[in-house]
Amino acid sequence: MSTPLARPIPALGAARTARLPIVAERTLDSGLRVLAVRRPGVPLVELRLRVPFSGKGANHAAKAQLLGDTLLSGTDRRTASQLAADLQALGGSLSASTDSDRLGLGGSVLASGLPALLTLIGEVLTGASYPRDEVQGERERLVQELVIYRSQAGTVAREALLSRMYGKHPYGREMPSGEAVEAVKASALRSLHAKRVAPGGSVLVLVGDLSPARILDLVEQSLAGWAAKGLAAVAPPLPDPPGGPALLIDRPGAVQTTVRMAGCAPSRTHPDHAAFTLANLVFGGYFSSRWVSNIREDKGYTYSPHSGVEHPPAGSRVTLAVDVATAVTAPALLETWYELGRIATLPVSQGELDQARRYAVGSLALSTASQAGLASTLSALTASNLGIQWLRDSPKALAAVTVEDVLEAAARYLSPARLTTVLVGDRTQVEGPTARVLPLVTS
Repeated sequence: MSTPLARPIPALGAARTARLPIVAERTLDSGLRVLAVRRPGVPLVELRLRVPFSGKGANHAAKAQLLGDTLLSGTDRRTASQLAADLQALGGSLSASTDSDRLGLGGSVLASGLPALLTLIGEVLTGASYPRDEVQGERERLVQELVIYRSQAGTVAREALLSRMYGKHPYGREMPSGEAVEAVKASALRSLHAKRVAPGGSVLVLVGDLSPARILDLVEQSLAGWAAKGLAAVAPPLPDPPGGPALLIDRPGAVQTTVRMAGCAPSRTHPDHAAFTLANLVFGGYFSSRWVSNIREDKGYTYSPHSGVEHPPAGSRVTLAVDVATAVTAPALLETWYELGRIATLPVSQGELDQARRYAVGSLALSTASQAGLASTLSALTASNLGIQWLRDSPKALAAVTVEDVLEAAARYLSPARLTTVLVGDRTQVEGPTARVLPLVTS
């Protein structure tokens, strides 16, 4: 039997220009900014509320974490179980979270249930009660959870990395200490809520099967009672990166070494953003990258190295993450530095650039294809003072990037000397070989 001839793969067509939905926007008298987007594919509405919530020190981190964990534990009108039952009856969901920059509320609901959901949210924002028993239970759970997290090498490495990069800046401590959590009382959460959960500087995004103009009126009516006068608290400017040798944290008996490297990256509003996005993809930002090809496919040192960019409002960062077998720690670091040095000093090929460009444009389109994805993306963009137009401008900027632009961005941000490095592994096995590859201090 003859083997059928392989047919050539057709060339990719030109990327289509995104058709942006219309956004209706209003800033209420309270200072709350509201954005409503019609996306009627399914009869749902996705909601994202972002409240600036930065603060310094372990005490703030502990209180902020517990506040997010217990925000939906009851109001002055409903218990936690009543609140959950009422949400379920609406066909809706609601959750709260916090990080170094913000308190977030996210949820979805059938379009017909949006007025009732907004009423419940208004009740939570103005009357969250933080019952003592609920706070105590969450406090005990969080203390145990922190112990588990900090037993993991990835958590140890990330905490050390952020601490080295940012010191006492709020970004230097993502997780509170157990001792700080144990000291938080329900009364402290009520006080923090009254002072900091305020509409001024906050942004509410709604995406779904809605009439934008009518929804703005509905939000204004439903959240009229949320008029706290607290000030938006944003993170201060970042300190200069410290540089210095890699830090090795001893983890006796570890069969793997956890490697984390990070450095400054251009924000979404920076002229270098598009070029660096593509430089990072070519280096290690997706499965077809050089780093993956080298230390996974060719050398077999690891399973899934990855280089990703985070965009917190005070300053973006690129983070390299990989776990390698203890015995190949030094060779894996050598190859990593080789790939970093190569992309920072030699031009990428046009083929690599075009492939990365297609991936970046396609990923953005996929991430905003659903109501939930568009709501989350638009909420994140507001933290950088960007709007939905960025979804059209970004592909255009990516399309204009040249090989020379990528080289300049890589030299500026991916040079290995510019990155802060932390290793967590068995010092007796790792220190000697690794010290021959890069400067090293131990802890």
